[in-house]
Amino acid sequence: MAETTNPAPPVVRFATSPDRYRHWKLEVVGAVATVTLRVDEHGGLVPGYELKMNSYDLGVDIELYDLVQRLRFEHPEVRAVVLTGGLDRMFCAGANIRMLAQSTHAWKVNFCKFTNETRNGIEDATEHSGQTWIAALNGTAAGGGYELALACDQIVLVDDGSSAVSLPEVPLLGVLPGTGGLTRVVDKRHVRKDRADVFATKAEGFRGRTAVEWGLVDAAVPRNAMDVEIARRVADAVAASGRPSDAEGIALTPLDRKDEGDTITYPYVSARIDRAHHRVEIIVSGPHDAPPADASAVLAQGAGYWPLAMTRALDDLILHLRTNELDLGIWVVRAVGDDERVLAYDAQLRELADEWFVNEVRHYYKRTLKRLDVTSRSLIAVIEPGTAFAGLLAELALAADRQYMLDGVYEDRDDDAAPATVVLTASNDGDFPMGNGLSRLQSRFWGKGEDLHAVRARVGEPLEAASADELGLVTMALDDIDFEEELRIVFEERASLSPDALTGMEANHRFVGPETLETKIFGRLTAWQNWIFTRPNASGPDGALRRYGTGRKGDFDLERV
Repeated sequence: MAETTNPAPPVVRFATSPDRYRHWKLEVVGAVATVTLRVDEHGGLVPGYELKMNSYDLGVDIELYDLVQRLRFEHPEVRAVVLTGGLDRMFCAGANIRMLAQSTHAWKVNFCKFTNETRNGIEDATEHSGQTWIAALNGTAAGGGYELALACDQIVLVDDGSSAVSLPEVPLLGVLPGTGGLTRVVDKRHVRKDRADVFATKAEGFRGRTAVEWGLVDAAVPRNAMDVEIARRVADAVAASGRPSDAEGIALTPLDRKDEGDTITYPYVSARIDRAHHRVEIIVSGPHDAPPADASAVLAQGAGYWPLAMTRALDDLILHLRTNELDLGIWVVRAVGDDERVLAYDAQLRELADEWFVNEVRHYYKRTLKRLDVTSRSLIAVIEPGTAFAGLLAELALAADRQYMLDGVYEDRDDDAAPATVVLTASNDGDFPMGNGLSRLQSRFWGKGEDLHAVRARVGEPLEAASADELGLVTMALDDIDFEEELRIVFEERASLSPDALTGMEANHRFVGPETLETKIFGRLTAWQNWIFTRPNASGPDGALRRYGTGRKGDFDLERV
């Protein structure tokens, strides 16, 4: 089979809205939302394939991500979400194989990463938002389709003699389930490892009673009993949820984003691209005003509430740069503004944490920081006069691979700038955990209890460079004679190193301590999948992905590596 030419990937926009959906239908009736997948076969994000049998590509997942977000913010009344398919006897055939076969390696990797993050968001909604997702599999769920179901809290499969759940990637395609399927089967659903081995090598999967017995689904019922079974589970989820029944949702209005040459700006976030040096400077701005007076005033601000507006912009920027700007390997992060205003909002997020809207904002910021954690770019925080790494914005510095702080001020600049400080609060010690379940402070000082205790003793105190350096909160504290020159050397050195080696190094360093379902999905499964995607057994001219649909199996090199 001749090698397929990879078409140039488009510039991907991640902002969408329900009136633009081509693949999903959302219906909300009282406390219950029904989400139906009916993929437009001709609605692929890239030309060259048809999305048959409810198979999906990145465009389908972009809509799903938007839908999950809107359910959390715009529909506080929703307590249960039923996920089902819109085709007869087919829930979802998974990721589109022709799309994968023609895509560049980078496209496949980013596709898998974003899809994983969206699945994690569904699980997060069930755990932290009181919106229990229930998969009502009206037909076969194969590969990524079953992985989508696995993200739900409960799975009900129609028992019609033909509908099955399967993970056929290993036997059919020579790859792995790329969105957490293997990990969720054994870690989340507690399927015995020998049975999981049989399941993942049986292309047709399992139906009915066996799927229930092995733990692959929670129930399998005849088609005429499906509605009753789902209704029972929905009623239980609604009764157990703490979501408010009388709250008014917050509209996620369109993002105000401007692209002008190599500059991208939103309210509170901007990016300046330096292509010659493979670098982008990301600036996150603090609030212009003091926080609203109380919970009702917070709700009145809606999408304009600073923590939400800032998070939405940062989320969109991360996705844009990660997907569309592959050559920008160094992200320089700055936070600017008034420390006191940032800290006032930081305190408000903790004080009003039990309010449904503030709860959603907090968890959205947490998920956006997690997206930063798993981004394969070098993250360098620069802390100098005018920066505002305080409270929730200090998380940006803690998420970075290195932190450089100016000791004092720039003596040759004619201004009255005060020395930069870092201010930690209680939010830095658990409000925004990483995928490993630890705060970024705990991860930074893993195995160094005395150092962590010393930092905790200084919470709330503005720490100038010498103190921050002594406590281990920055990589280097330098005076203005050496500061800019040191940064230049760091950036040039980083740009000269192998991006592949840096990606592996950074991913290893960022996640210390215990493993969780999330770290396994991103660190273990995805790393193997990325490697397998480059191997000729999968992606070579005679590999399984290339030969899929031709009637010929992949021609495998049988040497184990």
